[in-house]
Amino acid sequence: MTFPDLAPGLTELMPELRGKLSANEPLAPYTWFRVGGPAQLLFMPADEADLAYFLARLPKEIPVIVIGLGSNLIVRDGGVQGVVIRLSAKGFGEIMVEEGHRLRVGAAVPDVKAARAAAEAGIDGLAFYRGIPGAIGGALRMNAGAHGGETKDCLIEARGVDRAGNIRVFTNADMGYAYRHCSAPDDVIFTQAVFHGPPGDPAVILAEMDRITAAREASQPIREKTGGSTFKNPESHKAWRLIDAAGCRGLVVGDAQVSEMHCNFLINRGRATAADIENLGEEVRRRVRETSGVELHWEIKRIGVS
Repeated sequence: MTFPDLAPGLTELMPELRGKLSANEPLAPYTWFRVGGPAQLLFMPADEADLAYFLARLPKEIPVIVIGLGSNLIVRDGGVQGVVIRLSAKGFGEIMVEEGHRLRVGAAVPDVKAARAAAEAGIDGLAFYRGIPGAIGGALRMNAGAHGGETKDCLIEARGVDRAGNIRVFTNADMGYAYRHCSAPDDVIFTQAVFHGPPGDPAVILAEMDRITAAREASQPIREKTGGSTFKNPESHKAWRLIDAAGCRGLVVGDAQVSEMHCNFLINRGRATAADIENLGEEVRRRVRETSGVELHWEIKRIGVS
């Protein structure tokens, strides 16, 4: 699919824009599944001020969606209408150690890199990020967690830009965190976060990160084209157990498959379409509903036109 080119009109509206605009940019290379159609317009802002300038001048009728490292994302085959914003490491990749065992991290920083920076600074409590294959912006939006820790446990504040181009700062309480949920306004694009943890021994924290790494490699298909955990754990249940009990381990639709190693992971065996992956997920949900009466809800974000 090819969309009408929005770039010329927006360039006229925004003569001082410094970021990169790309019309009909393929999005599959930006996702871990390696599937999906193009963005009508992909915008990569130079920095927070550039992002605010862009959003303040963008016509309100043009939809906006933000993506990160694409580790928890399905882009549908028809592509995404409007503007897709992706924050780059160059503009949003800062990491600063501050007094009081605080760490200021840009939204484009991979979770694992934030965990390592905290460990090397002797800040405990962020090692769990080693087990999350995404970036800090996504972690803020979904209260990402693993291995006994969640974002809400260590966040002091998050900073972002809303659809009108205003800079917003949210305390931990303002974020309204629950399991894989954040109550901050949907139109806010997070740009950085400040974390805090108790003092710790760097060697001990790094050893814990190594343990998490080993656990992931032993139990998850991390070398496959996948998107991480597909479904949220229902209350009092583990999603993977429900999926396994429904006979879905190894289930195939098109060239998408439920992982044999960990059946809450879907994988692209090489030639899957986004529709293959999403249809497989819906078939898993149907079978789990029929066999257990439990409703599974997607953890992976799905965007775009079928």
